[in-house]
Amino acid sequence: MTHRVVECVPNFSEGRDMAKIRAITGAIESVSGVTLHDVDPGADTHRTVVTFTGDPDSVLEAAYRGVAAAATVIDMRGHSGAHPRMGACDVCPFVPVEGVSMEDCVDLARRLGERVGRELQIPVYLYEHAASRPERRNLAVVRKGEYEGLEQKLKDADWKPDFGPVRFNPASGALITGAREFLIAYNITLNSRDKAHASDIAFELRQKGRVARRGQDNAYYSSGREQRYAEGSYPCGNCGFDGRSFEELERHGRDEHGYSLRDLLALNDIDAAQGVAGQKAYRAGLFRDCKAIGWYVDAYKRVQISINLTNWRVTSPKDVLDAVRRLAGERGLVVTGSEIVGLVPFQALYEAGRAYLRAQGKSPFVPVCDVLEAAVFGMGLQDVSPFDIEKKVLGLPRARADGLMNMRCRDLVDEVSRDTPAPGGGSIAALAGSLGAALASMVSNLTLGKAGSEEAERQLLATAEWAQRVKDALVPAVDEDSEAFTAYMEARRLPSASAAEKARRDEKIQASLKHAVQVPLRTARLCYEAMQAAETAMRNGNPNSITDAMVGFTIAFAGVRGGVWNALVNLKDITDADFVGKARSACVGLTEEASGLLERATREGNARLEAMLKS
Repeated sequence: MTHRVVECVPNFSEGRDMAKIRAITGAIESVSGVTLHDVDPGADTHRTVVTFTGDPDSVLEAAYRGVAAAATVIDMRGHSGAHPRMGACDVCPFVPVEGVSMEDCVDLARRLGERVGRELQIPVYLYEHAASRPERRNLAVVRKGEYEGLEQKLKDADWKPDFGPVRFNPASGALITGAREFLIAYNITLNSRDKAHASDIAFELRQKGRVARRGQDNAYYSSGREQRYAEGSYPCGNCGFDGRSFEELERHGRDEHGYSLRDLLALNDIDAAQGVAGQKAYRAGLFRDCKAIGWYVDAYKRVQISINLTNWRVTSPKDVLDAVRRLAGERGLVVTGSEIVGLVPFQALYEAGRAYLRAQGKSPFVPVCDVLEAAVFGMGLQDVSPFDIEKKVLGLPRARADGLMNMRCRDLVDEVSRDTPAPGGGSIAALAGSLGAALASMVSNLTLGKAGSEEAERQLLATAEWAQRVKDALVPAVDEDSEAFTAYMEARRLPSASAAEKARRDEKIQASLKHAVQVPLRTARLCYEAMQAAETAMRNGNPNSITDAMVGFTIAFAGVRGGVWNALVNLKDITDADFVGKARSACVGLTEEASGLLERATREGNARLEAMLKS
């Protein structure tokens, strides 16, 4: 059965009273099947971002209980904070993570909205992918006017809620719920207490940009004169060009700067179809799918640029941070660090770490923990608060908590030595191959920057990447082999008193035996790749590390033979002749290839070693 996971990230308008926050999170955690990942309160923003995941139905129930608890403990009539907000539970998005579509999350948002409106009598608006009309898709548009303008907003027929009463609820305000892609809430901290410093940079970043200005008398863009469109004079906000018509300016923006002027103006509430003469001119921001504002955080005694990245694959945190560091330097400011509010997808942080390692002239093909550590340090994620990778990174590759590879080396060796059939040779074959791949990666990475030619450097990087991939595939195979054997033993223990039970038992035994062949055969193939990587590392790597590479392909060959032997021994009881024939042929071919490689690589390695000893 497919594992179905939804993320929910409600934002509550309370960041100071921990008793109230605990009441809300307690209500969320009271639902079985939900995991609470993060609770991030902010006293200055007077807002808490909560992140939890689970199956769709459990997440929906937990979201409702969180909204209901917030309606009980939060009174918006006395609320003020730095962050925009419309209600006690201000926004509650559903995000597809695994085995769940965006349409599934849209359905969750609508079901939540209907129940909150009906049972709690709170007006509810839908946004993003769940929006009931195009103009309600953007959260900033829906929240415009905030809590203070909500009573008047509800009187406007165009802003009738999607669910709930068309009347003001002074204690709870309104709920905004929807479905969206994974949003990274990302704050960048500056060495300043002046909110205007952060805002000036924020407006440069965000997709909607800012009012165009010219004639700055200092580094701050806001020091220039505002520009307006006029008949015969349509100034470009991103350069000194002046169009004679709106159409000419529109073509210029598309061809020279890569943006749609009409879309830019629409983000700033200007309908180009109605004419723009007399309207303020606008400058496009640097990044798509990026929203940003500046604020002062008293707890840090510094300002921050608060950023929402609505599609991190288009605009990543590192891309934005690099730009802010440049813009801050131009303004005499320094980025002291950054923080991620809530969770961050594994790949977003992993790609950032690899980029930093490349920039440092280091190999990006090293263990995952090293790459993530490079990202944390490079982005300054520990600047204002601790950053716990285990808690903050969603989708982090994890070893089995009770698996063999989580044991200490001595404990694993002892476990193998006991009078139990598993872990056995198949698991040790996978372990041998993983060590061979690790040595291939080590030799490749040690030689980077010293290879002597661009082609050799390219080969070494490719080998390090290859070896890490193989290593990461073989590590879980250590446990998979033992699990395959356990599944076979469980199938043998099934009842066989009746003909039906015997048929079911035989079917399960045959299926588990085939699996017990496929697992070690895959291990053998991966170990052969580890041999190839180690041989390449020996050929291109540092001569002083030649013996490390030789140990690598030799121990990986043991993994090939071990995997093949474990596959062959399980073939004898399989009744599917076609399966047996194909598996046996694969075992023979793989053994021949690995044996030939071992002979060639050993001969070459010994010759090189002998030459080194004579020199």
